[in-house]
This record gives sequence, C-alpha cells and structure tokens, in this order.
Amino acid sequence: MEEQQTPHKRRVRYSGTHPKRFEEKYKELNPEKYAEDVQRIIDKGHTPAGMHISIMVQEILDFLQIQPGQTGLDCTLGYGGHTRAMLEKLQGNGHIYGLDVDPIESVKTEKRLRDAGFGEDIFTVRLQNFADIDKVVKDTGKKFDFILADLGVSSMQIDNPERGFSYKVDGPLDLRLNPQTGVSGAERLLELNRQELTHMFIENADEPYAEQIANNIMKWRYMCKPIETTTHLRDCITEALAFLPKYEQKESIKKSCQRCFQAIRIDVNGEFDALYSLMEKLPEVLAPNGRVAILTFHSGEDRLVKKAFQTFYRQGVYSDVARDVIRPSAEECVRNSRAKSTKMRWAIKSEN
Repeated sequence: MEEQQTPHKRRVRYSGTHPKRFEEKYKELNPEKYAEDVQRIIDKGHTPAGMHISIMVQEILDFLQIQPGQTGLDCTLGYGGHTRAMLEKLQGNGHIYGLDVDPIESVKTEKRLRDAGFGEDIFTVRLQNFADIDKVVKDTGKKFDFILADLGVSSMQIDNPERGFSYKVDGPLDLRLNPQTGVSGAERLLELNRQELTHMFIENADEPYAEQIANNIMKWRYMCKPIETTTHLRDCITEALAFLPKYEQKESIKKSCQRCFQAIRIDVNGEFDALYSLMEKLPEVLAPNGRVAILTFHSGEDRLVKKAFQTFYRQGVYSDVARDVIRPSAEECVRNSRAKSTKMRWAIKSEN
C-alpha cells in the first residue's frame, strides 16, 4: 500500500523583491525555519512579523530575584519571552502560571514553550483575564512569590491586519484581544454618542482633538458612512484634522491615529477595569515578601499603577515600592523601537 504524501504547498507570491503584506512574509512567520533571516531583521532594530520582542527582560529578572522552587505568575503570556526567561530561572524546580485572554496567540505560545522543554509539571497556561488572579490562587492553593504584568499589546497582534490593531494596514476595525467575545471597535463606535466618544478619547488616550474627531465620527454616521475598517477610521481622523496647518497635519494625524486606536482598544477590552481589579487583588495573591513588576505603555496606566502601589505602601501592605519608573536602556530602544514608551514599576509585599 502506497503512503499518501502531503501535497506540496507553494508559498504566497508577492510583487517586488521583498514581501510587504503580513501573510506574504513567509520567512518572518516561520522563525524556527528561517532563524538566520529573522535574526538579521531583529539586528536591524525591527520586529519580525508574527513575533514579539520582550522588553526589559534583564531589568525584570534583576528585580524579581527568582529562585528555584518558587511559584510565579505571568499575567500576560503574550509571545512567551518573559515567561521563558522566568522559567529558566526556576531551573526545573517550581511553577509558573501564564494567563492570556487571546485564544489565538496563547495556543501558539504554549506549543512554543512546550517544544522548548517546559512541561505541565513546571508551566500552566490559563485562558483567563488577569482581573481574576484571585481565582488562580483559589484553584491552586498557593500564593505567588513573583508576578509580572506586561500591559502592552503584543507585536504579533499589532502586525496582523485581521486583528485591526494598527492604523497602518487595512483590516477590520476589531481591536479585541479575544475576538470571540464582546463587541468590536467598529460596533463600539456605533454604540457611543458624541459626548461618550469625546470622553473615551480623552480618558483613555489624552487625545487633544477628541471633540473634533468625535464630531466627525458622528457626521459619518449621519451620512451613513460606516466606519468598519482601520482605513475608514484613519480617513475619518484625517478629515477631522483638516483644519490644522498643512505643515502640522502629517505628524498630528499619525499621533491622533495612535491615540484613538489605543482609546478604542482600551474601551472594547475593558482594560482599565481589569487593571483596577489587578491592582486591588495583588496584595491578597502575593506571598509574604513576594515581588511584583508591572510594565506600562501610556500615562493612564502608569498613573493608576503608581497610585495603587503608593496607597498600599502607606497602609503597610507593601514594604517597598518603586520611587521612580525604570525605563529601558537607550541600546534596547535602538534594537526595539516599540520599547521607547515603556515604564516599569515594582512593589514588594510586607512579611505580615
């Protein structure tokens, strides 16, 4: 009996000398197979498509002081770079739980880490929001010696046009971390009124032209011009800022697009509510002398984390907290431009 052979599948063809579209970047999307090509891209300071370069890994490890036998939690598993570095510090003895709400990327990351040798005896993945970290402790019966929360959106989510996180490429205006639940960004823009839109852009992203952009979104709605894609929203923002002097428009439109996409993403995923819950529950899930590090990427997140840490410090819940933010080195920012806005804060649980 002849063995059935898997039919050869040709790679996606593209015009020109280099692939431009996400799905055409066959080398970047297969880092294990094309490791040298991918490394060259990283060495040039770029993030390969479908990958994520973890930020401030050494600074995190220096603070957490992970020891073999400890129990830890990565609140945002993502691509798994931070998780892997922390698992290596356990030297095969201990356990780390990795949480993520993304059912698409978490499966890929779990396989990647399993293939690297981290079995179920040392590593557990849970499809769960970090707002419910108390449920992890309830299920396991063990508090955490160290916790990490990287609040940034992973590069593989940003780069994939089907996820709708970036204004730079055309795709559905989704922006959900879990596309299987809740409403998309496009649906959310239909639900909110003018005042609510303005408030969202200011509260979630400090958008200086929030009122003008909200007005134009409402205008498009009245004209029956649905904002269903990332390009639609970018065009709507561009039109709203047409009153600016020509020499200001390009940079202002770019920054407003970044802020508005961020604001909608925070809204549809309930990110501030989840962060409030995380900060409130951290003291009850940390073991005595347990350490927590949090990476933030915009001022709203950083203010919330700073205030919560300081409040619990004054109450004696934490024995020490970061007085100032820790930032990535200049060298890291050159290697990874997406690290530039990162701020790290930390706290240490009291012994009592």
